[in-house]
Amino acid sequence: MAGLPYIVGNWKMNGTRAMLNEARAIDRAAARFPKVQVGVAPPATLLYRVRDAVELIGVGGQDCHAKDSGAFTGDVSAPMLKDAGADFTIVGHSERREYHGESDADVKAKAEAALSAGLAVILCVGETESQRDAGDAEAVVGAQLEGSCPKADGAPEKLSVAYEPVWAIGTGRVPSIEDVAAMHASIRGKLVELYGEGGGEVRILYGGSVKAENAAELLAVPEVGGALVGGASLTAESFLAIVGAAASLGE
Repeated sequence: MAGLPYIVGNWKMNGTRAMLNEARAIDRAAARFPKVQVGVAPPATLLYRVRDAVELIGVGGQDCHAKDSGAFTGDVSAPMLKDAGADFTIVGHSERREYHGESDADVKAKAEAALSAGLAVILCVGETESQRDAGDAEAVVGAQLEGSCPKADGAPEKLSVAYEPVWAIGTGRVPSIEDVAAMHASIRGKLVELYGEGGGEVRILYGGSVKAENAAELLAVPEVGGALVGGASLTAESFLAIVGAAASLGE
């Protein structure tokens, strides 16, 4: 597992200009945590403003279209994100897969479009509660990786994978530490299978009801290289507590 711990806030469909104060506060505080890579993914309407308001942290999109341009009303392309100042984009989040019917092939196309535009990619995978209860969690996530991971040259260097059990997102429920460890080890094995040695360098983030109270324990699990944070990233206070937990692991 290479690189600094990576803590990313996904603001989802939250935020108006008033949220710029939270972004500025996160950015100022990031100077205290040089051993943690920090990023936020605001809604597209705020991306340019957040990029203009911060200096240290990364800024990303929450999704992108697989095409660079065209008659796709309401969609945002990877080159548009790049032009607005994005460093990365999230693709394949379970909410996109569930509510917008995105397939693994759709996610792969988006990831490859993002890489082509010069963006880093956070690719999300995760099982439903019924899939876990049936004992199929690792097989489901492995198949998602098989179908979703980009195949472009150099992809592992700009790719992070976020494991987000669907049943834990926004529910306050978190898998056991043993389950997180087993899944992250399984994901690592699949990444090495897909990319060879490069698969060993891809950071694997955990997401799903990450908060200050459980961040340190989750981030200490082997093969957990950071966190994709939802609701707790909406205020600087709660998000920075998670960043601080990541920083404390290296002390």
